[in-house]
Amino acid sequence: MRAVVFLAPRHLELRELPIPEPASGEVVVKIEKATTCGTDLKGYKRGHRLFKPPMIFGHEFGGSISAVGANVTRWREGDRVIAANSAPCNQCFYCKRGRQQLCVEINERMNFGAYAEYIRVPAHIVEQNLHHVAPEVRLEYACFTEPMACSVLCIANAGIQLGDTVAIIGAGAQGLMLIQLAKLAGAGKVILIGRSKGRLEIARLLGADVILSSLDGDPIDHVKALTDGRGADVTIEAAGSAETWQMAAAATRPAGTTIVYSGLPGGTQVAFDATQIHYSELTVKGVFHHTPRTVEMALNLISTGRINVAPMLSGEIALEHVEDGLLRMDRSEAIKLAVNLAL
Repeated sequence: MRAVVFLAPRHLELRELPIPEPASGEVVVKIEKATTCGTDLKGYKRGHRLFKPPMIFGHEFGGSISAVGANVTRWREGDRVIAANSAPCNQCFYCKRGRQQLCVEINERMNFGAYAEYIRVPAHIVEQNLHHVAPEVRLEYACFTEPMACSVLCIANAGIQLGDTVAIIGAGAQGLMLIQLAKLAGAGKVILIGRSKGRLEIARLLGADVILSSLDGDPIDHVKALTDGRGADVTIEAAGSAETWQMAAAATRPAGTTIVYSGLPGGTQVAFDATQIHYSELTVKGVFHHTPRTVEMALNLISTGRINVAPMLSGEIALEHVEDGLLRMDRSEAIKLAVNLAL
């Protein structure tokens, strides 16, 4: 099979590899569509603690089951499916306390390999995070399930109340999904802060009530002007820099909630205004990854059309053009791209 292999930061290679075979409890999926992701881009540019070369790259995919391992009873060859990139142990300290995204084994229970013609899905994912995709749902849309599941967990932790003003920093795929989820959660006004004019217009299309370019003055001043000087009730950082983490806290009203959602490079230190956090009783909360429940919810939201992912796809590419696609994302020429294995 053809597969895109990660060898080192900024070094991918298209290789011919054996088609995997399923062990007990596993399935193998013939991939039809995959999607590029911001995490893939970050890993491509600077490496990642979970990316251990040589490894097949990518983690968002949809396709049909081509082989079923022993002791698999719920799945058949030909089933149209997507799978998340991990599943928790459900036995550790955090899993038993309802924080499956913090499972102590989560790093060892990740699965990569979406930029290939076939992928083996481990038993723990088959058991919890493998899902049927209805015939009427386009696979490239279903591929959004994993990143959407992370956004669902983010919104679940944001504590949005009916009528709240929610500010979202970042107009990438996550920011654009969060706009729609915040509205579903009851937000009265969603303010989207970004840079790219094109992405800001997509944000407006997807329900943002106000769009602000950080290139047109201090967005914190604009957010406060829109909220009688208070700041947003909830601010979600989805851009991925120390500066935007700081901006998110500064844009939030006293007794409000700041969600720091985008990951930063390991060891990054972020300075916050201690006076603001203390005397304004600001809540700053990190949110990471997804759970089996949010994966299930995400696929339902996409399948029923309550979340529109179509405007976030900036085109389709062949497997051999994955590296070029990631570079297009890096230049802000694309939000996400569908990888069509038939090309």
